[in-house]
Amino acid sequence: MVAPLGLDPAHQEEVRALLNALRSGDVLTVNGQTLSLSPSLAEALRAYLEPLARGEPVVVVPLEAELTTQQAADLLGISRPYLIRLLEEGKIPYRKVGTHRRIRARDLLAYKERSRHKGEEILGKLVEEAQELGLGY
Repeated sequence: MVAPLGLDPAHQEEVRALLNALRSGDVLTVNGQTLSLSPSLAEALRAYLEPLARGEPVVVVPLEAELTTQQAADLLGISRPYLIRLLEEGKIPYRKVGTHRRIRARDLLAYKERSRHKGEEILGKLVEEAQELGLGY
């Protein structure tokens, strides 16, 4: 469920061509089955296909999926022990199933977003201080 999907270079080129042609209102046909692309569906396909076209792996996880600590750590790009520390500090909600911790994908992504915002705030303050000190930033 959480294994990254990547494409070889030949398929990346095909995905880039599809992205260039993809428009809301288009109809996709696969083996005789058709699907009309609403604006939200076209945007979802773009969000999924654009990283693949750049050669970046993609992971698709339902928001309500419950992840193991290893899956959650992998998605955040951190070690499992560090993730467990975050869980125990209450920074990410989790529940226990027997002796195992389970983290909802929704909660994990909310933590990631909070962490990103905090990093942006810190960077902004550093840039501001550097400008005040005339360090050329």
